[in-house]
Amino acid sequence: MCKIYYTFLIIASSFIASHANAAKFPANGAEFLTTCRTATAMTEKQLRLPTRLLNAISLAETGRWHDKNREIVAWPWTVYSEGRGRYLPSKAAAIAEVRKLQAKGVKNIDVGCMQVNLHWHPKAFKSLEEAFDPTANTSYAGNLLKKLRNESKSWNFAVAYYHSRTKKYYVPYKAKVIRLWKEDRKRDTLVRLEKARAKHRAQRAALKKKREDAKKKRVARIEKIANG
Repeated sequence: MCKIYYTFLIIASSFIASHANAAKFPANGAEFLTTCRTATAMTEKQLRLPTRLLNAISLAETGRWHDKNREIVAWPWTVYSEGRGRYLPSKAAAIAEVRKLQAKGVKNIDVGCMQVNLHWHPKAFKSLEEAFDPTANTSYAGNLLKKLRNESKSWNFAVAYYHSRTKKYYVPYKAKVIRLWKEDRKRDTLVRLEKARAKHRAQRAALKKKREDAKKKRVARIEKIANG
């Protein structure tokens, strides 16, 4: 594939995340808090990608801060064009925004969880409906990432080239994604450890109860014998 194909996959869309703190989730935001994460997890499993790597890219591309959860959440209805990101409240609103931009003659538009560029990837999706389908969006991005990995023989460079072939652009982008990836995997580890601790506590509580029940039965038998 040609160099320009990768260089302009997502033009400047990483700036979305840098402005995430200023944006607020819409009223129905809770409905879509795990939409991108669920889609990336499914794609990672299907394509045998490193766990949480695609999700980290999604966070870098469309992440926004969620005060209640105290974490960055990727937003599926994100549109980036004309130097700014737009966090729309629904899929329909996102599609309408893209159509409005296209009506103005704008071609350089990034869409969805993975911010796939519609101009440089005109055959990625059959329609805007599909482009904003989280599964289709992440699947296309996942397959591209895998091709880049096969080409570069490195997941680090695959992440870098996903954004750009130009070093001054891909170096900070790669660093950001890797940081998010490490943080995400650390959270997974903490969750697994807590589950293991909870299981251990439950097993100890069950064993304690079993011993107490056995002791009560022994006492009851002794009392029965003593009382004749």
